[in-house]
Amino acid sequence: MSFKSLIQDMRGEFGSISRKGFDVRFGYGRSRSQRVVQDTSVPVVDAFKQSCWASMPPELLRDVLMRIEQSEDTWPSRKNVVSCAGVCRNWREIVKEIVKVPELSSKLTFPISLKQPGPRGSLVQCYIMRNRSNQTYYLYLGLNQAASNDDGKFLLAAKRFRRPTCTDYIISLNCDDVSRGSTTYIGKLRSNFLGTKFTVYDAQPTNPGAQVTRTRSSRLLSLKQVSPRIPSGNYPVAHISYELNVLGSRGPRRMQCVMDAIPASAVEPGGTAPTQTELLHSNLDSFPSFSFFRSKSIRAESLPSGPSSAAQKEGLLALKNKAPRWHEQLQCWCLNFNGRVTVASVKNFQLVAAPENGPAGPEHENVILQFGKVGKDVFTMDYQYPISAFQAFTICLSSFDTKIACE
Repeated sequence: MSFKSLIQDMRGEFGSISRKGFDVRFGYGRSRSQRVVQDTSVPVVDAFKQSCWASMPPELLRDVLMRIEQSEDTWPSRKNVVSCAGVCRNWREIVKEIVKVPELSSKLTFPISLKQPGPRGSLVQCYIMRNRSNQTYYLYLGLNQAASNDDGKFLLAAKRFRRPTCTDYIISLNCDDVSRGSTTYIGKLRSNFLGTKFTVYDAQPTNPGAQVTRTRSSRLLSLKQVSPRIPSGNYPVAHISYELNVLGSRGPRRMQCVMDAIPASAVEPGGTAPTQTELLHSNLDSFPSFSFFRSKSIRAESLPSGPSSAAQKEGLLALKNKAPRWHEQLQCWCLNFNGRVTVASVKNFQLVAAPENGPAGPEHENVILQFGKVGKDVFTMDYQYPISAFQAFTICLSSFDTKIACE
């Protein structure tokens, strides 16, 4: 049997077996009751043990899986790689060794890829669809230039919740279950009352020294959220600040982002950024004890003041707006989005690394994140190393809030 027919036979047999598990792992689950059924893997294990693939020599198995990974390099065909990883623990470990991080492969394969830095030297092209009726935002991997639900790979979803003193954007891997109590919850974005300062929280630590932050939402958990499978940590990973426009001068918004977990040296040649290796389903016991009742002695923490010069002195990466130019004929501020943005909007921006000390170098001219409008409720989002898709998505979400004091 040739390798080509061997691989086709493998896809046909195991593609259908692990399809359900694939749907749940990457945001395609439909409901909580369905997920319980889909997580039941006993029939899959029995089917695998009885198949001819169980006795395949490890060297041959690795060779076959490597060929599948190399041939299925784009979505939707790349789902076959994810399906192979869902067959059994042995296959999963081999596939995890074969599949490289986005920094090296420029590919988004597993959900953890959304928490890992993007590729160096090239932008990952995505787009965001906004649903005004339910205040929900969907991030897709753009498979081509057309921005359509049928032409993109779903990555993340975010839902806006307005509080008395702030606004929360809850971020989930599941487009149908965007809530703090979901098992697919991976983080959130929180703003202050004016919508000028934001803090990005990750549900799990980005590095060993990360400190969990106890906020009101993590203390006042509902009964639905009390589950040992829910990662309940709030680890600050970025602070976003919009400059107040007190004089009412014309021009785009000015913003600055300080990445708490990324050193400023990450944008320099040879620099590195922290890379998460797996998504954790942490037990509540691993975090400080929570009070499930309102207490007058416990008040919600105020948002940090945001980016500051002190943060840059500590060697953290700071991102700032790329300065636009005024176009006399068009009578508007312009940036070169290389055709990725077609509608003028105050929300459009490009972020570059701010120099830590001294003059800016060539590495500070590279666009790390760009965001712009292409339709009434469609926006493009392109990012690259050293930030991840999750971090880029949260920064772009902050641009959707109305900021009267900044415009």
